[in-house]
Amino acid sequence: MTRRRLRVAVLGSTGGWHAGRLERALAARGHECSFAQVTRMVGRVDGGLGVRSRELALDGCDVVLVRGIPRGSLEQVVFRVDVLHALAAAGVRAVNSAHAIERTVDKFLASSLLARAGLPTPRTIASERPADALEAFAELGGDVIVKPLFGSMGVGIVRVEHPDVAERVFRALEVERAVYYLQETLLHAGRDVRALVVDDKVVAAIERTGDGWRTNLARGGRARPVRLDARQEYLCVAAAAALGADYAGVDLLRAPDGRDYVLEVNGIPGWQGVERTTGVDVAAALAEHLETVVG
Repeated sequence: MTRRRLRVAVLGSTGGWHAGRLERALAARGHECSFAQVTRMVGRVDGGLGVRSRELALDGCDVVLVRGIPRGSLEQVVFRVDVLHALAAAGVRAVNSAHAIERTVDKFLASSLLARAGLPTPRTIASERPADALEAFAELGGDVIVKPLFGSMGVGIVRVEHPDVAERVFRALEVERAVYYLQETLLHAGRDVRALVVDDKVVAAIERTGDGWRTNLARGGRARPVRLDARQEYLCVAAAAALGADYAGVDLLRAPDGRDYVLEVNGIPGWQGVERTTGVDVAAALAEHLETVVG
């Protein structure tokens, strides 16, 4: 069967390793690949919708592959996601969709949806006031992981184990008008799992090992390829589905009781470390998936 040639816009990754891998994978399957800057989008409503990023007409593409939504003011971030919603209403598929990005970027929303789906995830409390955060710290056992509400590549995550330290951390966050997002610390053997899910399948997985509780590769963790058991595969696929993600990086952590917990679902995951460790061509799997969602 002849494969339809797709016009694919990669949004947010205009250079670098991931851009090169995606361009190669799409070209190998006969598709057109263009790159669009998120910060250069212009939307027009004039009897219809028009969205461009510089000279590239996003509304003229078959699919938009989202590879980055950079930080900015509240209005800037809302506009960038609004464009994806508008494109979807106009028939342009986004991977991942605006809904999936909203759910995965917001850690509290993600945790609540994972729990609603019946997936094991650490006990979590979020609040706006330092006093409420201190109460949450005690309720969660006096040993918590404090994270930024939005994605951070491992930056800004701290473990707090003492009330005096908790008070200092929460007062500092008050200056930033931050939301206090606290998760109970799950004791583990200094390792966790990162799996790449594409189209309801785990395409690659690694075990990450770190010194202490940090295992993020961007923060100095080490990796080896790993084969997931059936339960772990189910958790990863179900977690991505619960947040509506076409593709995702899912983090699992095994507690001392042998139970696996879903720590995080990344809706715009990097996979350089996964590919270098496993040899799996994740970009090729993504390119193949785009053909199925566009038809």
